Formats: sequence, C-alpha cells, structure tokens
Amino acid sequence: MSEKRWVTFDCFGTLVDWRHGIATGIELVAPGRGWELLDVYNRHEPQVQSEFPAMRYGDVLTEALKRTAAEAKLDLVEDDFRSLTAGIPFWPVFPGTRQALRELQESGWNLALLTNCDRVIIGETQRRLQVRFDAVVTAEDVGAYKPAHNHFDHFERSLGVTRDRWVHVAASYFYDMVPASELNVTRVWINRLDEDRDPSIAQAVRPDLSDLTATVDEVHRTFNG
Repeated sequence: MSEKRWVTFDCFGTLVDWRHGIATGIELVAPGRGWELLDVYNRHEPQVQSEFPAMRYGDVLTEALKRTAAEAKLDLVEDDFRSLTAGIPFWPVFPGTRQALRELQESGWNLALLTNCDRVIIGETQRRLQVRFDAVVTAEDVGAYKPAHNHFDHFERSLGVTRDRWVHVAASYFYDMVPASELNVTRVWINRLDEDRDPSIAQAVRPDLSDLTATVDEVHRTFNG
C-alpha cells in the first residue's frame, strides 16, 4: 500500500469554471442565450452520460448541446454543436486555484484528478492549470461517468491508496460528494454556488479554494488520524 498522502479533485466546476465555459460556448452559436440555456444544458449532460457511459466527453458535449438546441428550438448547423469542445482549452481557471494546488504540493500532498472527461480534453486543461498532477483518472479510462464509483475504485486499486491517506475535494454535490460519501472517502465540498443542500455530507465545506491546505490538513487529522 502507498504511504503517500493524496488529495483528489474533480476538475470542471472545482478548478475550472465549467459554467462559464458552457454558457459562453452556447453563446457563440446562440447569441444572447448562453446563460439562459445553461440550466437546460445541465439537465441533458448527465442524461447523456448515463445513457452512454463509454462515450468520450467531447461527444457527450456535442450530444448534450444537440438536445439543448432541440428543446430550445435553436436553428443550428452541424458544426455548431462542436463549439463546446472547441472552447475547452480556453475555459478559465478559478482565481486562486493554481496557488492552492501549489501550496498543497509544498505541504507534501500528492495531487490527482478524478474527472468526467477524456484524455485529450484533460491534457488541454492541465496546460492551463500549470500544476503537475501525480495521477489522472478520466471517464475514458474507466468506461463510466461519476457519480458511478468507477473513478474512485480505479484510483484506489491502481495506486494502492488507503482511505486514511486520501481526501477528495470537489464542487459537485451530485457527481462527487454523494459517491465519495457512499465510499466513505474523506471529503471537502467546495460549495461555489452556495447551494442549499445538506452540508453534513462532507467533513468540511468551503466557498472556494482559499485556505485549502489548512482545511485538508484539518479534516485528514480529525477524521483519519
């Protein structure tokens, strides 16, 4: 078993501004309607992931946008549906993210991504994060999308990680906090949207990544010590 200490992250929504990326991608092909249709898109994406767990994330984005356009009666052409995938390399990193990741590394934590995307997309995104991750697990690797447990199981098995040396940090209640809770992985919920959900699902709740090293150290010491 590994003696390393690990912090795993969801990427989009936690480190990278997924909502901005999706809304502005829709805006490119439907001017004035990007933010209006964000919630519509957000209903379709998990449905596509559930129906097609082996589909690469770039194709999930395309299919979810097609369903969004059909529901909203948008008159789009085929090339328009690739706007989300094409824009991913430019999706903004949340303020403070790079600093928070570097501080964790300097404190001796190993970093990993458990992400609902594919290898190509996460490679493009890692260049924006500018921080080296010690491990990456994608939906392409495990043939499933969170909230299925495959990412967590694969990470634990492939690296010999024990749960007493592992903290998971993520913004999504549905995709990350629920499965991490089911698996009894120590977890920090980054509640960026100030969602009115039961905060007891996590060992700590933060509005952003500020003071993340101190938070991770505290929950690890309290719940895994």
